[in-house]
Amino acid sequence: MGHGKSTFKQADLTRALRAVEKAGRDVVRAEIARDGRIVLVFKNGEEMLVERNEWDEWRASN
Repeated sequence: MGHGKSTFKQADLTRALRAVEKAGRDVVRAEIARDGRIVLVFKNGEEMLVERNEWDEWRASN
């Protein structure tokens, strides 16, 4: 039984990680939900939710 179409794109995670690295933060874990939501967990325990915008949604569907 399949899980359906994946909404996660590797490029989304890569973009988020590069932005965080550029900001000088250390990511210890990345969580990816079934709906494509990305949560980054930083070294100090803080979390950051990476939201997809309408453009990302449109581009993923085309």
